[in-house]
Amino acid sequence: MTLIATTEFQPGVPERLPATHRRQRDIWELSGVYCLILLALWTPRPWQTYLAIATLALVLIVTWRSFDGSREMGFRVAGFWRSVWVVAVALALAAAAVVLAAHLQTLHAPSSAGLFLSRYWSYTIWSFLQEFLLLNFFLLRFMRLVSNRYLAAIAATGLFALAHLPSPILTALTLIWGYAACLIFQRYRNIYIPAIAHAIFGICIAITIPGPIDHNMRVGLGYLTYREHAHHHGNHQRSQIDHTVSTVACVIAEAPTRRS
Repeated sequence: MTLIATTEFQPGVPERLPATHRRQRDIWELSGVYCLILLALWTPRPWQTYLAIATLALVLIVTWRSFDGSREMGFRVAGFWRSVWVVAVALALAAAAVVLAAHLQTLHAPSSAGLFLSRYWSYTIWSFLQEFLLLNFFLLRFMRLVSNRYLAAIAATGLFALAHLPSPILTALTLIWGYAACLIFQRYRNIYIPAIAHAIFGICIAITIPGPIDHNMRVGLGYLTYREHAHHHGNHQRSQIDHTVSTVACVIAEAPTRRS
């Protein structure tokens, strides 16, 4: 009697593939998702919404099919307390930026804690999604494709920053933070700390830099059409429109965040 061994994919269990096949899959997954992200960023509405949904669906399907394991992806408590210093540094830098913005009279933070939470709770969720894409989707695949972990971090950071063009401020800042987040993730293998720090930095930018300077944290086509959109909706000091979150995850939806 001949026994035929079969392997069935089980969600939650890392899939075992030959190195060559896994390498080919990683390349296709990186290319497909990133092309959809760029296409959505530079496509006007309503098609942008459809492309954003398609991007999200593809990311979920690919992640489910190519699950790397909760430990590899940093979904664990281990490493959290050893890396909590990153959050402390982020808070210190944000506090310094707030003090400087207050001195320059560019600070526009919400007037109460309740209003602050209502405006920026969604950005906290986006921060986690952004770090998921950067670290779990792009970085882990580059770490399999490139033997040097620093080169893998540079490649992932490059894609992350390019998605923020043509905003000069956000592109420069994401180059710095993206690379730091990759190294932190490689060192501690915990996704929660980079996500928290990302939320702190993003909210700091939102309340310290005036909308006309960073175009309300828009990227892609939204950055170029900011003036037209702001003029259509009236004076930005009286009523600023919802702005698109400035990260790779911005292709998914607009954050309900308003600046006073």
